[in-house]
Amino acid sequence: MRNKIIFTGGGSTGHVSVNLALIPDFIEDGWTVEYIGSKNGIEKQLISNINEVKYFSISTGKLRRYFDWNNITDIVKVFTGVFQSYLIIRKSKPNVIFSKGGFVSFPVVLGGWLNRVPVVLHESDVTPGLANKLALPFVTIICTTFPETEKYIHSGKSQYIGSIIRQNLKNGNAIQGLKYCGFVSGKPVLLVMGGSLGSQSINLSIRNNLGKLLKKFQIVHICGKGQKDTSIRVKGYKQFEYIEKELPDVMAISNIVVSRAGANSIFEFLFLQKPMILVPLPQKSSRGDQILNAESFKKRGFCYVIQDKDLCKSDFINTIYDVYENRAKYTENMKKACVTDALNELIKLIKAKSKSK
Repeated sequence: MRNKIIFTGGGSTGHVSVNLALIPDFIEDGWTVEYIGSKNGIEKQLISNINEVKYFSISTGKLRRYFDWNNITDIVKVFTGVFQSYLIIRKSKPNVIFSKGGFVSFPVVLGGWLNRVPVVLHESDVTPGLANKLALPFVTIICTTFPETEKYIHSGKSQYIGSIIRQNLKNGNAIQGLKYCGFVSGKPVLLVMGGSLGSQSINLSIRNNLGKLLKKFQIVHICGKGQKDTSIRVKGYKQFEYIEKELPDVMAISNIVVSRAGANSIFEFLFLQKPMILVPLPQKSSRGDQILNAESFKKRGFCYVIQDKDLCKSDFINTIYDVYENRAKYTENMKKACVTDALNELIKLIKAKSKSK
């Protein structure tokens, strides 16, 4: 009988990218791979491209740390999702479940626990998100990306493994990247990323300063779903809502990066030794995880950090110029980090925790 694994996680690319890195190995090793996600989330869009993976949709509700009348209806959605997950897992009988987090993951983790299936959970940020915090009592082990995360977890279940890098990012082709963007060789490339949902503040700051920036850089701007500005058509500036299979090639041509501070992305920049200007999500828009991620990287000399509220200042453009001129300093610090890809270690751990049938 073939071994079987169920993956879960969604709501943003960051909650899916590690799963995308892991899935090919399990398929190649002969496992049956299934995925439980939301009905309309980005995880469904990304996983649907993998023919070997069967996808199950469940009801999802947002878990909030503050009062909101929607909490009442969302709690019903969460419990509906738990029931749906329980039935799917009971019928599927997987050896193990791997959870990347996000709101959709908690019902799956609880459904797995109710079916006595081992659950391996992965936390990318310095501090665990709310879904992962709630899931902690029901998981077998939680794997961490930052070593300092362990002090925020008091269950004795944590294990530091480091960053997970998607294998395809290591094979970027600069010639293909230039062709994809319509850029010329010899002029530096600035990569701008605001996460899968995009960042209005970063998008606006870049577009308001295009004239100045294009004198020095070619700009590839991944601006998020529904956030392209089709009125802008200038040479050397290329917009995309999202890039999937061509991302390694785009990374290969990028000299510096302006980005939010999601853990998966910044560790990929670190692995590829791309000098970073990080603009973490502000506290009012998040739980503050990106602020901690950015500060951790800043302390080690990997990046320059700008707060979201300061993007409108003229110093933002000067900062981009400065980071580019001093890019060798950032690259040298990243080389000293000796970042290793923990993908194989995580794969071994998941298989070790799986129950035999």
